[in-house]
Amino acid sequence: MSPAFRGIGVNINQLKYVLAIAASSSMREAAIDLYVSQPALSASVRELEEELGILIFERNNKGISLTDEGREFLSYAKKAVAQYEILEDRYVSENRKKERFSVSTQHYTFPIRAFTKVIRECNPDSFVFAIHETRTREVLEDVGSMKSEVGIISFSGANESMFKKLFREYRLEFTPLMRRETYVYVWKNHKFAKRSEISLEELADYPCVSFDQSDDSRFYLTEEAMADYDFKKMVKSDDRATSMEIIAELQGYSIGSGMLSGKDAILKGLVGIKLKEEDPLIIGYIVRKGSRLSVYGQKYVEELLKYREI
Repeated sequence: MSPAFRGIGVNINQLKYVLAIAASSSMREAAIDLYVSQPALSASVRELEEELGILIFERNNKGISLTDEGREFLSYAKKAVAQYEILEDRYVSENRKKERFSVSTQHYTFPIRAFTKVIRECNPDSFVFAIHETRTREVLEDVGSMKSEVGIISFSGANESMFKKLFREYRLEFTPLMRRETYVYVWKNHKFAKRSEISLEELADYPCVSFDQSDDSRFYLTEEAMADYDFKKMVKSDDRATSMEIIAELQGYSIGSGMLSGKDAILKGLVGIKLKEEDPLIIGYIVRKGSRLSVYGQKYVEELLKYREI
């Protein structure tokens, strides 16, 4: 951990304040979300900066932004807060006596089906189970910090080397489950909906709808194939229902693995078309290296392995 944490004046609330401010558009918005006054929030952050001897936020008449030192500090703060929340939930909250299990996943439906099957078959008397459908970086961080026991993740040839580096960095073990060819999804009334194959060049005049990883510097953390392709038109969304609405209204498309499920009502209007450009996705699960899975974690992995093709 950074030497800056040697100061004894740093407390968990200050770390939470920094995270909230970084996720907000202004100090005022963060103060409202945190139910504290803006002057009190500003004073707390300045006190933290003085304690650490760094400037976390740049202030100007346009608002606030993270400094380079602030971005580095933020990565440590996220881990510290995540670990604290795990401890708080397990030993302090009213739920501490309940059975626990947590999964983090990119946007696939099969991990959800495996998750619900574990609950049905194990059926503990009292439990708090969680499944986080979230961004790629957070899947890695959740499993690395033990917030989740298992994570489901995918990568393509364009970003495979980056993912392998991150697996080492977070001390994670990756087990491949399947290899999927690249497809585009369009709405059922799209002019190309009846095509069996199509190229990205033919789709150039239509917007590609991509899951927003929230940080352009995380370009290689995209969960879609063709990560290095220069799309002419791009819309980013962090909500599946919103993405479907955009695809339907703008005659757009998304890129994926072809794993459409008729059981998923939100996807029923989509049609999958094989993409001529090849960039297959490897989909699998991650666990923390050397960790011992709970009974539920072991059962969940057993369910995932039923989807294994490679």
